Amino acid sequence: AADMGTKLLAFCLASALLAYYIYSPIPEDIEEPWTVMLISASLQAAWDLAELGEQLGLMPFTDTMMAMMTSQYVPPTSDENVTVTDTELSNVPVRLYVPRTPSDGLRRAVVYFHGGGWSLGQAGTKAYDDLTRWTANRLNAVVVSVNYRLSPKYHFPVQFEDVYSATKFFLQSSVLSQYGVDPERVCVAGDSAGGNLAAAVAQQLLEDPEVKTKLRAQALLYPALQALDLNLPSYQDNTHKPILSRWQMVRFWSQYFTSDPSLREAMASNSHVPAEWSHLLRFVNWSILLPEEMKKDHVYTAPASGSSALAQRYPGLLDPRAAPLLASDAQLHGLPLTYVLTCEHDVLRDDGVMYVTRLRAAGVPVTHDHAKDAFHGALTFTNLAVGRRLSDRYGEWLDQNL
Repeated sequence: AADMGTKLLAFCLASALLAYYIYSPIPEDIEEPWTVMLISASLQAAWDLAELGEQLGLMPFTDTMMAMMTSQYVPPTSDENVTVTDTELSNVPVRLYVPRTPSDGLRRAVVYFHGGGWSLGQAGTKAYDDLTRWTANRLNAVVVSVNYRLSPKYHFPVQFEDVYSATKFFLQSSVLSQYGVDPERVCVAGDSAGGNLAAAVAQQLLEDPEVKTKLRAQALLYPALQALDLNLPSYQDNTHKPILSRWQMVRFWSQYFTSDPSLREAMASNSHVPAEWSHLLRFVNWSILLPEEMKKDHVYTAPASGSSALAQRYPGLLDPRAAPLLASDAQLHGLPLTYVLTCEHDVLRDDGVMYVTRLRAAGVPVTHDHAKDAFHGALTFTNLAVGRRLSDRYGEWLDQNL
């Protein structure tokens, strides 16, 4: 009987746990809510398991997450349309997609940076392999998907330096001609943390006298663009929304700079910007930079002042290469044609919207695609209607503008 009781208890616990994960609230206007709920629940369970493992001293959080993701890895596989190889550009590993279909002239090219909070994922993750292969097919373009080094083993600026040196190497005229690429039709693109890296690369290329090739375009898919104010309306509205919660973003941001938990704690309470750097807050002041309908009923309060010591130890916080929204207006002039995708149910929504406002004010031509019924990461879920729709819009924009 005792054995029966134990089994019953285990069953009840398992059911309660399942119910807890599955019935996490899904916004009403999201289509295929059950599928989204299941995806979200399994990701949240994996995240919680990894956090628990770390707290119990069994295995670092990121190692557990990466181990769980290994089943998602796809080796470089060519098909009748595209030749796919893993190679290196300037000692940085990349996955290269070169179309096989004959081209009338020079081809377009997209340099892509994957998302995953600077700490997870890779070019060979199935979702990214699918997206970059599809892009190569859709545009008959050469696609370079960069495998930058990841946190927490490596911190900022390593990730930025990896994607920057691979991009800069690729933009040399000798390399472009080797792949039959038109130097006037190259784009950088990325999603989430990769959108952050794409925005930073586009900014830095403008400052680099060694680079002769100018980017034609940048495509930023729900990018993370600042870490100064983690209480924007989008952070408040979407604290526990599917795929990316506020706490997860705090973890990704703090881990990008350091493994020191004191920064994570300061970021969690939005008190990590020292008073002497408060002049930078104007670049992320949502009360000025968000359109009225996005402010909803929120009232602006500036982040509480933080410790100067933290900012001195981790100056990356205040560096535009880590937070492209901190670039001055002058640094935004001359940026290429821009596509920004934002999703309503996403903590990073306001980062993208504020960048759109600032880019337009600086005279940069911007297409802002705001998906009202979508959540963070939606574009890579091509098993969902919303993912197919968003990837089509992204592909169409590239096709028309690149």
